[in-house]
Amino acid sequence: MNVLVINCGSSSLKFQLIDAKSEEVLAKGLCERIGIDGRLTYQPEGQEKQKTDKPMPTHTEAIQYVIDALTDAENGVVKDLGEIGAVGHRVVHGGENFAQSVIVTPEVKKAIEECNDLAPLHNPANLIGIEACEKLMPGTPQVVVFDTAFHQTMPEQAYMYGLPYEYYEKYKVRRYGFHGTSHSFVSKRAAEYLGVPYEATKTIVCHLGNGSSVCAVMNGKSVDTSMGLTPLEGLVMGTRSGDIDPAIMEFIAKKEDLDIAGIMNVLNKKSGVEGLSGVSSDFRDLTDAAEAGNERAELALKVFAYRVAKYVGSYAAAMNGVDNIVFTAGIGENDGPMRASICEYLGYLGIQIDEEANKVRGEEKTLSTPDSKVNVLVIPTNEELAIARETVALL
Repeated sequence: MNVLVINCGSSSLKFQLIDAKSEEVLAKGLCERIGIDGRLTYQPEGQEKQKTDKPMPTHTEAIQYVIDALTDAENGVVKDLGEIGAVGHRVVHGGENFAQSVIVTPEVKKAIEECNDLAPLHNPANLIGIEACEKLMPGTPQVVVFDTAFHQTMPEQAYMYGLPYEYYEKYKVRRYGFHGTSHSFVSKRAAEYLGVPYEATKTIVCHLGNGSSVCAVMNGKSVDTSMGLTPLEGLVMGTRSGDIDPAIMEFIAKKEDLDIAGIMNVLNKKSGVEGLSGVSSDFRDLTDAAEAGNERAELALKVFAYRVAKYVGSYAAAMNGVDNIVFTAGIGENDGPMRASICEYLGYLGIQIDEEANKVRGEEKTLSTPDSKVNVLVIPTNEELAIARETVALL
């Protein structure tokens, strides 16, 4: 069965068509500038990218262009829609309603909509993608895979905030966590790679990219994660502040004459390593600047590594030990110096890194030496494959 995996943003749509049996990517691409003008990037496996400007006033037109490209007589990879057995959608927030992936029903769509205020930039777009596929592909099963679902196994002491309990009762204010599809995929793959039982391991996954999070996976279940009610909590990220003293918001608001929307814009879009460095949110730019003597860029890199190491240490405490530490996502998979900087803080865990192995980029590798007390690995994430697998398992 071929599964079309769709990840809708507010003005973009990523897609992959995956042969579920061989797990081969038949084609992939991106629709961007939806609602502005529209651009389609389409790449059949083994071929060059094809870029065309196409009018995309809504996601419905974008998905129609995706279908047209996949079924095109010359460049398509399937003959018709009948060869697409299901669609798997990434949905960011499922609240407390979903601890696993589900087949789309009217009730599921209503529950997704009810989480809109918890993920106002993502859930409405995700829902639009689902409804566009329903319109253009009637009769094709639709499955949603939630970023938050994997973290629904967290115990109360991990997900509750020190706020009046009524806010949880009335508004469900609690830690939800994100990147769940990635954390689940990577932690499972790490156990397979090491040849150990997934249900009997303690693994800390460091998903490090422009958006970053750390997750403690104990015996196959998420028991804590760094992102919270929203993806703003936790690590210092590309443009997000991560953890701060909440009183800073009032202090800066008064000094800069900002309302709450202005403050949230600063915390989400002007902070993180970009705000610290004044250079960029791209870690490659920061590394270049630091090597050229830019002290603020160097500081931003140090702050990032320090914060990751602090979370790794706290999760080792939460699980009363750790067997594996796994790096994944753009920075985690490709930035050897950053991995080394983080691991320098973890000597107390008995970790030793092989410097030659740590030069790896974008492929599975053991970074730790044979005498290291904790396995340190790079495992590339593959959220699209994880969504395809979940879709097939449900159907």
